Amino acid sequence: MGTTASAAPLPVPLEGVHGNGMADSKQSLSVSSFQTVNIHSSKAKSIITNKVAPVVITYNCRQEFQIHDDLLRTNYKVGRISDTMPEHYLVQGSYFMVQDVYSKADVVNTTASHGAPNFRQVKEDFPVFGMGQPSLNGFRQVLQRMQSQGHEEVIFFCVREEPVVFLHLEDNFVPYTPRRKENLHENLHDLGRDQSVDSLELIIRKELHDFAKLGENVFYVYNDIEHFKDEPQKVAILCEEDIQVTEEVFKRPVFTMPSYSYHRLPLPTEGAPLEQNFDAFVKVLKENPSLSLLQDPPRPLPALIFSCQVGVGRTNLGMILGTLVLSRLRPSVPPDPFQTKDEAETKPLFQIIKTLVSKLPEGQTVMEEVDHAIAICSDMHDIKEAIYENKKKLEGIGEDYQFQGGSTKDYFLHKTMKSLELYFYLIVFNAYLHEQYPLAFACSFSRWLCANAWIYRLLARMNISELRAPADLVTKGTRVLVSDEYLSPDVLSTVKEMKVANFRRVPKMPIYGMAQPTSEAITSVLSYLSDEKRRHGRVLWVNLQEELVLEGNGEIFCPREPTCLDQHIPVPASEAQEIEALESALRDEVLRAQKWLEVTGEQEKQMKMMKSCRTLQEIFNQHKSSIQGLEYRRAPLIDCCSPHEQDFDRFLDAMKSTLAEDSTSAFVFNCSNGKGRSTTAMVIATLTLWHFNGFPEFADDEIVSVPDAKYTKGEFEVVMQLVRLLPDGHRVKREVDMALDSVSETMTPMHYHLREIIICTYRQIKTVKCEADGQRLLLRSLQYLERYMYLILFNSYLHLEKKESWQRPFSVWMQQVALRAGVYEILNRLGFSEFENPQDSPLSTLRHRWQRQTYVSLPFRGDFF
Repeated sequence: MGTTASAAPLPVPLEGVHGNGMADSKQSLSVSSFQTVNIHSSKAKSIITNKVAPVVITYNCRQEFQIHDDLLRTNYKVGRISDTMPEHYLVQGSYFMVQDVYSKADVVNTTASHGAPNFRQVKEDFPVFGMGQPSLNGFRQVLQRMQSQGHEEVIFFCVREEPVVFLHLEDNFVPYTPRRKENLHENLHDLGRDQSVDSLELIIRKELHDFAKLGENVFYVYNDIEHFKDEPQKVAILCEEDIQVTEEVFKRPVFTMPSYSYHRLPLPTEGAPLEQNFDAFVKVLKENPSLSLLQDPPRPLPALIFSCQVGVGRTNLGMILGTLVLSRLRPSVPPDPFQTKDEAETKPLFQIIKTLVSKLPEGQTVMEEVDHAIAICSDMHDIKEAIYENKKKLEGIGEDYQFQGGSTKDYFLHKTMKSLELYFYLIVFNAYLHEQYPLAFACSFSRWLCANAWIYRLLARMNISELRAPADLVTKGTRVLVSDEYLSPDVLSTVKEMKVANFRRVPKMPIYGMAQPTSEAITSVLSYLSDEKRRHGRVLWVNLQEELVLEGNGEIFCPREPTCLDQHIPVPASEAQEIEALESALRDEVLRAQKWLEVTGEQEKQMKMMKSCRTLQEIFNQHKSSIQGLEYRRAPLIDCCSPHEQDFDRFLDAMKSTLAEDSTSAFVFNCSNGKGRSTTAMVIATLTLWHFNGFPEFADDEIVSVPDAKYTKGEFEVVMQLVRLLPDGHRVKREVDMALDSVSETMTPMHYHLREIIICTYRQIKTVKCEADGQRLLLRSLQYLERYMYLILFNSYLHLEKKESWQRPFSVWMQQVALRAGVYEILNRLGFSEFENPQDSPLSTLRHRWQRQTYVSLPFRGDFF
């Protein structure tokens, strides 16, 4: 302990304490101690420091106290809007407090008359209301209006996801929000990752109170961010009661209004809400007797009020949700289909909506109810019309240009996708209401979606513009054709002997894999399979490529974007016929153009004339005419992802029919490079043949004592959770592991073993330099993990359904058996719980993982319809 005496306050430069927040720990204690002198009106004569807290003794020596204030433990930062404005403390070290709502935002001019901007009620007299952010007095005025109109019960929803605090100004509390200096007009939507928005508001209130104590009981705020006249302005904060948070403003009326309730329901500013947001909304429905279908006698409908910042986007979404709910309690007259016939003809449905409606029970009715709810809530914003407006802008862009740091087409594609996603989810949620409302919501929305995982599969195919990309992109030079020789290096050195890269065989089994072969390579492989040693009279050849492939001048080419040569262009098609039709169109365009095509090599660009050009289907048709036992199938798989349930069905059906014809048939699989997708198909084939012909003798597990041995053996917590769930799960997993070991020996030059690549990819996250690369690697590692788990599930299915000769497809078994066991719920929280909380990443969910199949953004080339 030491003592420092001073006859006068010691000056402390502000920058030294709060300037950059990087002072070392040795200096921070003494600096903070001296700063304490200023905090307490400079009355201290002696400061006695210790490891716990500074002790302050006042001049008259009559008071001695310790300071345990959080101020001393926080490195607050300061900043200013411009050099002509004063410097002041920043909320959360970065943000300025800006007045929340401006008078220009009140389009319908209801702040004075109703208490809140853009106050309105839906048409057809449903008691559903929307409004912008009110002040405290304004909100009181809103509630008084509800009471005067005879609404006995009021349920209020604040749908804002950004923090809002209310500062005491005269006789009112006025809302303010933190904003970035770069865009003072835009709210923050990414602050609440680690805590709820309500908790964040409490933290901000504490900060503002601390700032005021450091600055003569005032804090700087901004009211005019257009002209900055007389800005910033000082707001007096004498105590924490001079600041209110959202919950205090909106929840306290429960003490004076017995039939009033408040709920915070954060909704996104664009796109569809998360499943947990819908679950929170459904929880309100379950807990409120007046919103129950089982009420007896029926009660009057409660008034539902939704409020965001200006009362447009998120408020409009809330009003639609409220309308759909009240429509189940008091059905309205359905819209006249003849009145909307002309509009429907001029604005056709998107393919994803057509498919959704066709698969949902009463899908057409469900969609029409959503359309009706949107229509009667569309005074200020029409959710459905926004899709077509953004699509029109997207397709109206000629030459792309940069906008707000990105591509203009990317911007409007994003807007279109988000608008369509929201419309999609409204239809899905209404289908959920149809099923679950009569059951008193026995199943949550998130669990219901897991039970209908096909919806997530469908959502991943929302953007099918690549199916409509013009074939002349490669003849006009917009895209280039890239040789497989560059894309798929021959790491196994098999080109010399077999004419194809990375040719390999599962030991002692008639299962083969390779990269994409040319016509010459196909001849070589077929000759190899039918020679005197192997004598395979029947060959099932499965091409796993989802991208477009052409053979030109005896080489294999794939279209690529000039700026993304290593990224293949996936075609979002579940059916091989769609991909093959696009390949035929591309071939026709190449032959029609009769011009030089740009072909990119590893280091150079060169021009070649296509003397010949054929599709894969044409190549195999030619071989089938000369080789009687050859059967060719296209079974597109998404690179890195697990095969879909229907993909397993296709593999099993093809192998069953082939083996029925000839039990000694050979099975050949190829993808672009012969690695990931080929390996997966070869493992599926290996497991299937073992179930047909019997399993080999497995050696005992070796004891491995190397780093991450547990994980290279696939013993992740989520995998073992699945193993414990499955009948005889340990044996099922061990058989998959043996199949993986047989297909991919760990020491081969290919360096691809599914179990090892899971943990290796995840470990690489630590070495990345930017968040985008980290997210890309996390997605990849989760996709590999999911692929591994699907192989285990498929093997379990093969065991359990063997007695019935697998008459029930794997996709149906997953819905009828695995679903009830909770498999999809495990897949919906997929992650590496050994190292982190899976809930911290949206990619742990089916929705985000299946929808975001790659983190590489390719330019928009086709038509959205």
